[in-house]
Amino acid sequence: MIVPIILYGSPILRRNTYDIHWEDQPEEISCNLFETLKKEQGIGLAGPQIGLSKKIFIIDTTPMREENPQFKCVEKVYINPEIVDLGNEEVSFNEGCLSIPGIFRDLCRPDKIWVKYQNPALETVEEKLEGLEARIFQHEYDHLDGILFTDRLPGLQKRLIQGKLNKIKRRR
Repeated sequence: MIVPIILYGSPILRRNTYDIHWEDQPEEISCNLFETLKKEQGIGLAGPQIGLSKKIFIIDTTPMREENPQFKCVEKVYINPEIVDLGNEEVSFNEGCLSIPGIFRDLCRPDKIWVKYQNPALETVEEKLEGLEARIFQHEYDHLDGILFTDRLPGLQKRLIQGKLNKIKRRR
């Protein structure tokens, strides 16, 4: 089921999230996230962005691969994720967010991360992520702690977009 995207300014985007359990129906939540993401043509979507304060997000890099064939196609569900370790090398990349439409800024993040999460069968998975997948994971993981990519921008960058953020807040 396609659900509305929660926009910047909504308090739910700032709340901490709670673990997913089998009774929360993670497969149904995953399907809703994927259907909504495909409609919005994004590459990542977290529970809070659809009004759900649960530790779940998805990544689907298919739209990126269509534009840039060198990107690895990733379509995954991450339940109760954790970042175990961060690599030392940071890389800048232009980020945006479906909850903050029309705003894109370069942001530095570690290029390699080691993560632990559960798949839709609630089996634990541990792996190293690199490049675009690592970046999207970090972006979506931040949503689970009430952090938006704009929070990570330097002060001047934040001030430059404040007017646009206020417009988004007013239209939600």
